Amino acid sequence: MLTNRHYLLDDAPDFVHNYYERLVLQEAHNQSERIQQGDREFLADVACVALNRLPPRYIRHDVDMTFFMSPQDMMEIERKVAAAVSDALNYVERREQGEDPELLPIEASLSGTRASKTTKASKAEKSVEKDNTATPAKTTTKAATKSKTTKKK
Repeated sequence: MLTNRHYLLDDAPDFVHNYYERLVLQEAHNQSERIQQGDREFLADVACVALNRLPPRYIRHDVDMTFFMSPQDMMEIERKVAAAVSDALNYVERREQGEDPELLPIEASLSGTRASKTTKASKAEKSVEKDNTATPAKTTTKAATKSKTTKKK
């Protein structure tokens, strides 16, 4: 903690959480018979691997996140959670067998989190594009001026 303020965490330990935690735990339960039978150590390993592959989204209440998402955003989240859990199950099982599996990277950004950034990003990209098209012309002009000056001497 960065301040001297004391917080009572005993009363509400889940007042802040990663939105994906519950989704990952439920999906892991749905995909794995071993987890359904109660293997908590396996569940913990799978959940950690899957959660580390998804972007953290810390919230106070699940409704805070879902209220502002479209049905397409929700479907994309479900797809990414299912893929992350499937990859994690495979990874943990192969590690238990003594293999050294590789986890392929997944696209972490979700459309629900990009909506507000798209406008800013596209403005910035247009600005960079404009600067890039102007820069070569200026360089060419300076180079041409320099070569004319050299020829006159």
